[in-house]
Amino acid sequence: MKAFILAAGRGERMRPLTNHTPKPLLPAGGKPLIAWHLERLAAAGFTEVVINHAHLGEKIEAALGDGSQWGLRIRYSPEPPGALETAGGIANALPLLGDEVFLVVNGDVYCDIDFGRFSGLTLGPAVDSMVAAGNQPVAHLVMVANPVHHADGDFNIDGQRITFARGVETLTYAGIAVFSPSFFADVPRGSVMKLYPLLAAAIAAGTLTGERHSGRWVDVGTPQRLAELDAELTKP
Repeated sequence: MKAFILAAGRGERMRPLTNHTPKPLLPAGGKPLIAWHLERLAAAGFTEVVINHAHLGEKIEAALGDGSQWGLRIRYSPEPPGALETAGGIANALPLLGDEVFLVVNGDVYCDIDFGRFSGLTLGPAVDSMVAAGNQPVAHLVMVANPVHHADGDFNIDGQRITFARGVETLTYAGIAVFSPSFFADVPRGSVMKLYPLLAAAIAAGTLTGERHSGRWVDVGTPQRLAELDAELTKP
């Protein structure tokens, strides 16, 4: 299985830190945010990683190189200024990701999840209700408890099936998922497109599964949250 790290965002909420440094390269615990992902991916047995970039993308390539320092092979998917949003960026990189399911990780989150748990995921029939309906899962999301800054959450999990939240406890999409390439089949390469419309369509079709991660997860979206994470990771 290949891994794809989303690193193309400008990081507007992180300015001025991101004026001259792409957000995935901002340090936390003595290393760039994205390095935590690369280390965990390598430890989990991943060998091939694709990273998209737009804002200051040349600095990302210069810092990470070919990935050999982590025992990885890194390839890059450059995007035009302004980037292509999440779905557009993934669709644009499909030629590098191949025909098998792949792991996607947001470059601006910190998470202690074991990526190795996804290496054998095939997105075959996994939920009884889906099998009965003849539906095949096309994506599997990691969900977490709602952080303070996103108290309303995103979706619900009914067993393994992701559903719209209607009067029930919600959870937040962690920015970590396994996708089938077919999930992005209708997204023209090079187009700008957000991920939510595709997730909503998959929920309506009953083809979106998920699981809850109860470990450490941080959406490093502001200088304050970055500073708090840095302090946490540098504790003696």
